[in-house]
Amino acid sequence: MQALILSRAKTVSLLSVSIFTLWSISAHASCSFIKNSDARALCRAKAQGSASQCSFIKNTDQRAYCKASVDKKSSQCSFIRNSDLRSRCRAEVGGRSDSGQCSFIRNPDQRAFCRAKSKNSSSQCSLIRNGDLRAFCRAVINRNSSQCSLIKSSDLRTQCRSESR
Repeated sequence: MQALILSRAKTVSLLSVSIFTLWSISAHASCSFIKNSDARALCRAKAQGSASQCSFIKNTDQRAYCKASVDKKSSQCSFIRNSDLRSRCRAEVGGRSDSGQCSFIRNPDQRAFCRAKSKNSSSQCSLIRNGDLRAFCRAVINRNSSQCSLIKSSDLRTQCRSESR
């Protein structure tokens, strides 16, 4: 699964990037701390509210996710070939009306995170087995950046601090 959450191999990918403000640093500047180039481009696109930054994303599914996410058009999610990411995109971009899309995500941690985001309920975070993703989930849903210090991955920790504000 390509997403900015930890996958089975504990590699950082790009699923969820939201509005960015890292302490008092500007939103765009906080993106420069993210090492993964695709994740950094998604961060900049969200921070600027401009889909033009999405063109810098190499992965075609991630590029489509970026455009759908920035433009807030769930119809653009249909261009995503990866079924888990497509379902996640529809749930995030479509809002509560598409929250049932989370059920189609095969990875149980990512499915629980999707449900937590779509329902805005941290109770779903407790179902996440991966400690970094569980802390990320709680921080983002509860807007509590202190949970970010529990995350080992530097890219995910940076994203967490940005999204939990």
